[in-house]
Amino acid sequence: MLKLTKRPRRLRNMSALRDLVRETRIHTDDFVYPLFVVPGRDIKEEISAMPGVYHLSIDRLKPEIAELCQLGIKAVILFGLPEYKDDRGSSAHEENGIVQQAIKEVKRLAPGMCVITDICLCQYTDHGHCGIIRQGKIENDETVEVLAQVALSHVMAGADMVAPSDMMDGRVKGIRGKLDAAGYYDIPIMAYSAKFASGFYGPFREAAHSAPQFGDRKSYQMDGANGMEALREMELDLEEGADILMVKPALAYLDILKAAKDHFNVPMAAYNVSGEYSMVKAAAQAGWINEKQVVLEILTGIKRAGADIIITYFAKDAASWLKQTGV
Repeated sequence: MLKLTKRPRRLRNMSALRDLVRETRIHTDDFVYPLFVVPGRDIKEEISAMPGVYHLSIDRLKPEIAELCQLGIKAVILFGLPEYKDDRGSSAHEENGIVQQAIKEVKRLAPGMCVITDICLCQYTDHGHCGIIRQGKIENDETVEVLAQVALSHVMAGADMVAPSDMMDGRVKGIRGKLDAAGYYDIPIMAYSAKFASGFYGPFREAAHSAPQFGDRKSYQMDGANGMEALREMELDLEEGADILMVKPALAYLDILKAAKDHFNVPMAAYNVSGEYSMVKAAAQAGWINEKQVVLEILTGIKRAGADIIITYFAKDAASWLKQTGV
């Protein structure tokens, strides 16, 4: 018989013991659930590429928010599909725009819910890009001015946090300055600081009706090969006033998430994006994987890499499973 004094398997022999020594735990408090709000009434339409995720009109938010509260999910991030689009995304900062209405309704239904809003123009522009276009190019600084207007309109409607996802240079500074000038010093900014030009966004673009009508977004979203550049982007956002940094997508960029957490030691968010969600759903529906096991493994991996906040379409399922196990 082997004479071993160190046997790691000793701590794996029973479930209760494994629980005692578990290093990373996910909790419902970690989750932010995305909601897609649309104009109209009595609309709840499943997004075909994202089973279990819906377009919801404002009047259909009540049961959705009630379910989230019952599950213990305390934060949502709102995306809106406007009634009209133009080349400047003008509907994004209307006082009675779709997201502004949704903010007010969510806060009415659940005052304690943390309402985060995505700040971008892609859903609101008729060309589908995240900024204003002049002669075929994105006008960075002009776009930042509009994004700051959008952020202010959301905060005035009652948003608790804004999350710029456009990847324009200086957008955090522009938004922070606009909010501070209006007296909203206490509203935090969660910056999509390392948002990569990824193939994992396809289902979201169906959900948000935001596919670019020409070209791609590689002139503003990051090259997936560049880790050091991602850290520079995050450092700039912190200098400009970001309170939380985000990595998007999550799974292909866990190394970036880990490096950022170790380097900056600030709250980190990760977006478990639509393509990651849809792949798991498709494999589960085909009977190839155990969905619960895989989802919880993915979410644990994201947290282990350094995420304090996980934006995920799996939030409701995961919260339900964790509730069943008493976590």
